[in-house]
Amino acid sequence: MSDTNAYDQFSEDYDRFVNWKARLSLEIPFLASELSTSAGETGGNVSVLDAACGTGHHAIALAAHGFECAGADLSAKMIEIARKNAQAANQDIHFLTAGFGQLSQAFGEQSFDGLICLGNSLPHVLDEPSMIETLADFKAVLRTGGKLIIQNRNFDSVTKDQNRWMDPQIYREGDSTWIFIRFYDFDEDGLITFNILILSSQGGDSFDQQVISTRLWPVKKEKLVQLLELAEFSSIHTYGDLQGSPFSIVSSGNLVITAIA
Repeated sequence: MSDTNAYDQFSEDYDRFVNWKARLSLEIPFLASELSTSAGETGGNVSVLDAACGTGHHAIALAAHGFECAGADLSAKMIEIARKNAQAANQDIHFLTAGFGQLSQAFGEQSFDGLICLGNSLPHVLDEPSMIETLADFKAVLRTGGKLIIQNRNFDSVTKDQNRWMDPQIYREGDSTWIFIRFYDFDEDGLITFNILILSSQGGDSFDQQVISTRLWPVKKEKLVQLLELAEFSSIHTYGDLQGSPFSIVSSGNLVITAIA
């Protein structure tokens, strides 16, 4: 199954899967602080592109904080929902269906002061040549001095400990329940298969079952920093979460990287 099909398939459940109120309350202060310094000499409001934006909530929240936001995702169905979410929030955000490597062509070169790539989206790029192309595209769509922010899983820890399972997520709406169970398969070629088991019960009936799978490159901190330097990003800093905690290879759940184009 391609990533496009996987996330088209997941799009209807995605906003049930994520507790957006809780997540955004934790992440937006750090993102807004980092991005507010990225306008360089352009003046005016800071423009931000959310690459792999999903259903658009980070872009919507940043727009509510005064940023000029746009979003891109390879899944047309995710983009369709993102547009509806923005309309419901009364935010004017330009969403386009575009994947990694297509952003500067879709939006134009040097179009943004900031670019965010969150939610472990970047590891969907499955090999080094494609990652080099993706990071070059990120740099091309950013203005000189623009800020890049990436949020991945801490794959140094995940691969060392062969940590397959993540905490389940439960969502209830009336008498219906959704349970999301995420786990990894560690493949022989060094990649990871990321699986989401969705159990859903409508009206108290028995649970239907669905599994959505996609592949990831578990790129580690040292390698990703090296590739960012190769793409001529500078001032590279690493954190353990989107609250700015120090990064620990052993204990951090996430790897967050900021860099300057």
